[in-house]
Amino acid sequence: MGITIFSIMVVLLLLGFPMMIPLIIGAFVGFVTLFGGLSQLETMIQQMMAGIRPASLIAVPMFIFAADIMTRGQSAGRLIDMVMAFVGHLRGGLAISTASACTMFGAVSGSTQATVVAIGGPLRPRMQKAGYGDSFILALIVNASDIAFLIPPSIGMIIYGVVSNTSIAELFIAGIGPGLLILVLFSIYSWIYAVRNDVPTEDRADWGTRLRAVRGALWPLGFPAIIIGGIYGGIFSPTEAAAACVLYAIILEMVVFRELDLAGLYRTAKSTGLITAVVFILVAAGAAFSWVISFAQIPQAILAGVGIDEMGQIGVLFVISIAFFIGCMFVDPIVVILILVPIFAPVVGSVGLDPVLVGTLIVLQVAIGSATPPFGCDIFTAIAVFKRPYWEVIRGTPPFIVILLCVSVALIFFPQIALFLRDLAFDK
Repeated sequence: MGITIFSIMVVLLLLGFPMMIPLIIGAFVGFVTLFGGLSQLETMIQQMMAGIRPASLIAVPMFIFAADIMTRGQSAGRLIDMVMAFVGHLRGGLAISTASACTMFGAVSGSTQATVVAIGGPLRPRMQKAGYGDSFILALIVNASDIAFLIPPSIGMIIYGVVSNTSIAELFIAGIGPGLLILVLFSIYSWIYAVRNDVPTEDRADWGTRLRAVRGALWPLGFPAIIIGGIYGGIFSPTEAAAACVLYAIILEMVVFRELDLAGLYRTAKSTGLITAVVFILVAAGAAFSWVISFAQIPQAILAGVGIDEMGQIGVLFVISIAFFIGCMFVDPIVVILILVPIFAPVVGSVGLDPVLVGTLIVLQVAIGSATPPFGCDIFTAIAVFKRPYWEVIRGTPPFIVILLCVSVALIFFPQIALFLRDLAFDK
């Protein structure tokens, strides 16, 4: 049955159907095959509804809405100005500023694609004018934006937490260490690139300019303060923090910056509604599909064939990393999380792995796969935003992918990169 379901899904994908259709059809075929007819379709609907029932999922549209509001406003520009004021004069400073701005906006939005749009739009022309090659610029923006998948409020972390029943608050804080490590390594590579290509530096900003830039960025910096301070200070749950971010974004862009009017807010809400509908259909279809493959014991058969039961913790982590990395090269990250997490859940528990460590590693692999050819979703976001051909967008990605894979290996052998802050915050 498993081969039949996956074959049908692959054919539908090759025919150009959106991912939600193969998932729903795969679940439907599974239910019909398992129960010998259409009598149990009510169970399929129940499983789909159960998939979108967790209250934690309310945070997803909230964070998407807040990110959309900020993308249309001044928040991204003010963060860019602050970073440029401090590191723009260094060798490779503009590239380092771009990576840092992507990280900071990721800590505000939680969305890789929103980060590509918000940071890539204004900074790409500046980097081109400064003498950076366009393939390097595009690769840097695409890969640095993936840090948003790790730094809270990561939408990937929320989906993983719901599917695996893992604390989203713990996942959020565990992503900070790997995210900052990636930023440091990207900055070092940017410096090396600038030295090798003799990219000129920009003028050093005086302290008056820096102070004005910091003052201008104080309002946008309130977002991570709300998310991190609110959650770990015991003021908000992650879902409540998401709602607070939406309110803060509306006040910021409509009242303080006066960049958005009611008509703009309506258009933003409508855009968020469309994106949310797609996400929730995927989550519902993924829940039904996961129930089918679990009921049919397909995960157990696959893992037994791989021999994963005989591996230790490190071996299991490597297998999980490879599976998610390859999966996200071809399929939407949310779908990969929905399908593969239930497959690996039994073995994660049996070998005694910390689910927060596993979640952090999975989200990192999802981020890498999202920027990796042939079909990483962020590649196509960059193609649409910057109107550049496919090969130009991916040409500069290999060094960044190598760096990200090195961080993955480091996380496997040194889990405290992720767990140190978690243990500190939750007294573990």
